[in-house]
Amino acid sequence: MPRFYVDPSQIGTDRIVLGGGEYNHIKNVLRKQVGDTLLICDGEGREYECSVDSYGDGEVMLRIDSVKEGKTELSVHMTLFQGLPKKDKMELIIEKAVELGACEVVPVACIRSVAKMGDEKREDKKIARWNAIAEAAAKQSGRGVIPVVKDLMKFPEAMRFAKEHCDMILFPYENAEGMNTLRNCVSKMWPGARIGVFIGPEGGFDPDEVALAKNAGAEIVSLGRRILRTETAGLTMLSYLMIEAEMAEVQS
Repeated sequence: MPRFYVDPSQIGTDRIVLGGGEYNHIKNVLRKQVGDTLLICDGEGREYECSVDSYGDGEVMLRIDSVKEGKTELSVHMTLFQGLPKKDKMELIIEKAVELGACEVVPVACIRSVAKMGDEKREDKKIARWNAIAEAAAKQSGRGVIPVVKDLMKFPEAMRFAKEHCDMILFPYENAEGMNTLRNCVSKMWPGARIGVFIGPEGGFDPDEVALAKNAGAEIVSLGRRILRTETAGLTMLSYLMIEAEMAEVQS
């Protein structure tokens, strides 16, 4: 069933009115007729099964047939703090992070980051593009929530943000040894837990950043004996968390 995202303010008691691009897509691309059904998401986890009621001047009126809580979101809230990578790697990382269930992506300027965002205007344009990629990935993967790509943060700021907003901070580091710390941390996840995952840029984390992470209470963990590229490390971590969260729900 086709899926569309709207702002909650657009949703009435029993009707939803869509215009602009949504109207054009429903009428001229999908060629939906009166009575045909589609799915509306409010971006906060609720899904509205609707049917086309009528077409007006540049608007389509939808009748709400049923409302339910979406079932595609994980029981944990994952935030990926991604060290700013080179070229267009961030676009791939955001797309796949959203597919894997991340609710937020925070670009982080690390000491060893080679890539730079540029001036404020250029940064705003890039953040807007990244959020558009996140929204497209959410639609493609059937997410009930549209993840947010936040503004660029420097590493100390990102760590403070994580300390204030996350219940657990996982910090994969190539010099960490053994997998037991990671396994023990993940086994302690609970429904509603807010998990922050820090991934370094191509050059890895600077020792000063590792020390800052330890002081903030981050769990320094290993992802195995191989060195993973920055675009691989975060997706490996999120995949592991996703599977563990999904399995915990099945077993509960």
